[in-house]
Amino acid sequence: MKYFLAMLFLVAGIRLEGQSDRVITPARLAGPPHLSGDIDATWNTATVISDFKQHEPFEGTPATEKTVVKVAYDRHNLYFAIYCYDHNPEKIVARELRRDADYTVDDYVSIMISPRNDHRNGYVFTVNALGTQFDSLVADEGLVNDSNWDGIWTSEAKITPDGWTATVAIPFSTLNFKTSRSTTLGINFGRYIRRKNEEDLWQAYRRIYGLLRISQAGELAGLKDIGSGRLLVIKPYGLIGYRSNQLTGKDALHTAGVDLKYGITSTLLANATVNTDFADADVDPLRLNLTPFRVFLPENRPFFLENTGIFQFGDNSTQLFFSRQIGIDPNSGEQVPLDGGVKLTGSLAGFELGALDAHTRESGVNPAANYAVGRIKWRFLSESYIGAIEIDKESSSPGDDFNRTEGMDLHLVLWKKWTTDAYYAKTSSPLPQLQGRNWSGNLMLNYTSNLIQAEAQRKTVQPNFNPEVGFIDRTDLVTNLIDVNLSPRPKTGPIREYNFEGAFNYQTDTHGVLQTQEWQTTFRALFHNGAYTEDDFFDNFIQRLTTPFNIFKNVFIPAGIYHFDRHQFSWGSNQSKRFVYTVSERFGTYYNGTLNEFHAGQTYHPTSRISFNGSGTWDRFRLANQPYDVYVAAGAFGYSFNRFLATSAIVQVNTVENHPVSVNLRLRYTYRPDSDLFVIYNVGSQFNSIAAGNPVLTQERRLTVKFTYSFLR
Repeated sequence: MKYFLAMLFLVAGIRLEGQSDRVITPARLAGPPHLSGDIDATWNTATVISDFKQHEPFEGTPATEKTVVKVAYDRHNLYFAIYCYDHNPEKIVARELRRDADYTVDDYVSIMISPRNDHRNGYVFTVNALGTQFDSLVADEGLVNDSNWDGIWTSEAKITPDGWTATVAIPFSTLNFKTSRSTTLGINFGRYIRRKNEEDLWQAYRRIYGLLRISQAGELAGLKDIGSGRLLVIKPYGLIGYRSNQLTGKDALHTAGVDLKYGITSTLLANATVNTDFADADVDPLRLNLTPFRVFLPENRPFFLENTGIFQFGDNSTQLFFSRQIGIDPNSGEQVPLDGGVKLTGSLAGFELGALDAHTRESGVNPAANYAVGRIKWRFLSESYIGAIEIDKESSSPGDDFNRTEGMDLHLVLWKKWTTDAYYAKTSSPLPQLQGRNWSGNLMLNYTSNLIQAEAQRKTVQPNFNPEVGFIDRTDLVTNLIDVNLSPRPKTGPIREYNFEGAFNYQTDTHGVLQTQEWQTTFRALFHNGAYTEDDFFDNFIQRLTTPFNIFKNVFIPAGIYHFDRHQFSWGSNQSKRFVYTVSERFGTYYNGTLNEFHAGQTYHPTSRISFNGSGTWDRFRLANQPYDVYVAAGAFGYSFNRFLATSAIVQVNTVENHPVSVNLRLRYTYRPDSDLFVIYNVGSQFNSIAAGNPVLTQERRLTVKFTYSFLR
């Protein structure tokens, strides 16, 4: 411990690089400027910045196109006017009208705001040349970038003879500001020029930083007499519909509920939900799990997504808190009714805090349960923290009525390039077979520079470590990993960057018996136009199966030790074109046979109103000399009448399922900010399983009409 404290004192004097020219003092306006997309005389008194530098491709050099940002405010709003000059305005890429779709297909500008100026957390507001909005919540400097967060703000944009312009108004209430006499925000701006694959930033333009490196952002200072009271959003919903379920039969749907958001202070936010419905959450993609391990899937449900970064603990293979364990059956994907929940997130007295409580009703094999989570972090050295978490699950299941998890973690950033992550955690439950050997520990060291990215890890997961409200792909495992990537950049030619990556992963059980070994070498070439190739020259596995692996249907791979080699070649096309495609072929031996995986994907935007997306995988197995073909594919069509009314259709196929086709049809009309009408028809399972192998999913047909209305104070 004394050596750890000595290290903290040693680095305590580290300061941000380049403190000059990082502060903007915005002009205060008597009334709002015009927000039509035009930058007219109402913006004349606004503060102006224009010193943008390239983040990509040539770090720190002047941007190839001029960008001017005007900043102003009044008591209730922040105002931004952005003029994106362009020598070839006819080549501006503007295709997407759907809010929160893939904005990277277009030219766009982004505004990053850190309301607490805590160097860690913030919001990103992005607008393209059509005025379409995209926003996200950022936590832990981009470790969490939640695009499902929706703020209330306005934007308009226009293409002009010498570029394009955008005007943006962001209410202080969206940033959870109550009345303040004087305050300072973290701020940064970015611009992306799609056809050049160029990203320009006002601050944090070094390649190892970027827009989400909030600690390297600038400041918006001198904001006086702002805000209009605490944030209060009340959002009731009403829902009617019809459901036909293979387990519960046919029934009519009619329900209502409410979500609430309340700013206790400018730095502390409360969320509540009653009789929660997730019909409008995105459907999970169908997939074929080619491993005998559990699969991590991202959360799509709004209540759990907002400010989720504070609850992060661990990595994708070992997470102490995984919100998909609440309200979704982890095996079948069936929804479990959520009576309600409350959540408190933010900062207080120098600490970051998170607390969550949720209750689910009994449903099928899932007993009624209550979930409680508490999280705390103490920040130091701007980008580092020490934290703790406590998780408690209480259920009505006889003999297994509780499960508890507690842990402590450290995130230490030194000299901007070195990062150390460590944690120790334990679980407890009444089951006698899970007593003792119930802990997990992890130590990871990362180094990041323009040329070298390296990672080393040592992680232990004991056999009885059982976080029921978390995610863990497997237990009784000791992982030793080293991964090194070299990324040189040539000075001339069509290629922007080469990657030469090598990784070695050696995993034993806690008695030292080998379970998995993998050697992998990968070559990548990233082109200036966004095209790329990614090729695994060899991927060598040793894999022990302690039980037969039911890969799909009645196909089993016997227990044993297997040696196999995989190879891959892939290509992605120019990302600035209307038609973009990717193709890959992964092939080689696989357990007791061979496997060839062909994957193809495409996106096509013939106009700004119409989009087509498709992807498909054709897996050709030969196992124990028996051939098998499996197809998994998805096709999506979208039509946008305007920025506020859009329809979409998704058809998915998985030939290993008993019901191989699923369909999702959706109409969304945003008739006022944060208020929507949804009409959704779904055939199949909305949520996928995270269990090992490929279990059978619950199938249903559901027609839903959902109406939400947001009252904002």
